[in-house]
Amino acid sequence: MNLELLLLVGLGAFSAIVTFILHTKYKQNTVRASALVGLFSSLVVLIFPDALSAYHIKNIPLVAFGASFIGMVSSSVLSNYFLLACSGSVFTFVFLKANSVFSGFGGGLGVAACISLLVVLALPVIFKKAIRSIVWLHVRKSVTKFKD
Repeated sequence: MNLELLLLVGLGAFSAIVTFILHTKYKQNTVRASALVGLFSSLVVLIFPDALSAYHIKNIPLVAFGASFIGMVSSSVLSNYFLLACSGSVFTFVFLKANSVFSGFGGGLGVAACISLLVVLALPVIFKKAIRSIVWLHVRKSVTKFKD
């Protein structure tokens, strides 16, 4: 993974967490929290254009603002910072790889954020079922071994 992509992945995770903290701890509504993250990321790009590559100037505001949509999630649905960071990171990959798919359509950032959040929310369920299946196979093998 190159350094440019690593920076964007970290930014996606950071933006989701910061938005969630602004919303839950500092009692900002979700739209304001997301807007603050998007505004700050855009200001950084405008203030320091010489310190960033053209790739970063193009993608930093989009990744930060799109990942901030993940931070708008209700604390009753997701309140684990690690999962928020994972979801922000997944968002970065989904957005960068599917950016051409969403070209010309409104809501591409929101759709990518929704997909990323749903993927991360589904992981515990998938792993739980996989572990149950593995345990069940071991139990079945043991039972059939004892029958013989």
